[in-house]
Amino acid sequence: MTRLKGRQPSATGPTKSTRVITYVVLGVCLVYFLVPVLWVVFASTKSNADLSTSFGMWFADNNLGTNYHSLMSWTQGYFWRWVGNSLFYSTTAAVVGTLISVMAGYAITHFRFPGRRVLSGAAMGGLLLPIAILTVPLYIVFHSMGLTNTAWAIIIPSCVSPFGLFLGVVYAQASVPRELIEAARVDGAGEARIFFTMVLRLLAPAMVTIFLFIFVATWNNFLLPLMMVSSPELKPVTLGLYGMMSYFAPEKGAVMLGALLGVLPLIILFFGLQRYWQAGLAAGAVKG
Repeated sequence: MTRLKGRQPSATGPTKSTRVITYVVLGVCLVYFLVPVLWVVFASTKSNADLSTSFGMWFADNNLGTNYHSLMSWTQGYFWRWVGNSLFYSTTAAVVGTLISVMAGYAITHFRFPGRRVLSGAAMGGLLLPIAILTVPLYIVFHSMGLTNTAWAIIIPSCVSPFGLFLGVVYAQASVPRELIEAARVDGAGEARIFFTMVLRLLAPAMVTIFLFIFVATWNNFLLPLMMVSSPELKPVTLGLYGMMSYFAPEKGAVMLGALLGVLPLIILFFGLQRYWQAGLAAGAVKG
């Protein structure tokens, strides 16, 4: 047989046209996501007249302080309390919901008990139900328990996340070796010690991902707080700004400034946990 000398193996990477199309699509997505954010930044410096007369993608002159004063005046000083309420609700629900999700995922994956598959299927079925469908039944239940117009009426429903349970099951299947658990049991470790000293460390990337999903879902939830709370002291920032927009002649620049200030904690959180979140998504993509 004749040997072919000097022949290089064909490249397996993407072609030039594929890379160009990828860059174009990513550029369009970048513009699609960044333009609304930039518009909010610019709109927060404008008055109602500026919003209708000036060029949209640029700042107005010397109106930022006025908008901030209007925001504080209309909200009667409650704005930063609303932001604090959103932080409290979202952080508490995310911490508790993350722990529940990984505990349930670990139990479904590594324990055998009657009805395990039925319970798992029912929980996964919650992924098909929009949260809006459950809001009215939740209100009826919490009203009968006397918990409406309290922080618990927002925190307790937000702690349960079918998607978080799904991620907990996926990660527990892929990241927690049965051999390691059996070895720990042979050495005399109890189930609580195994979970809190070993399993939680193995599931750390999953926990960051679940935490972010529950945090953002709780922060952005509007219908549940609208149904559950009425006191100004308990409102999250989304519900408070809605009340401002429902006013007859709102200062839209002040509302945009409130929306911008209200989203800052989310931006800080995502940048702070970006490395861990990306690691968790990458691990889930490979192991799933």
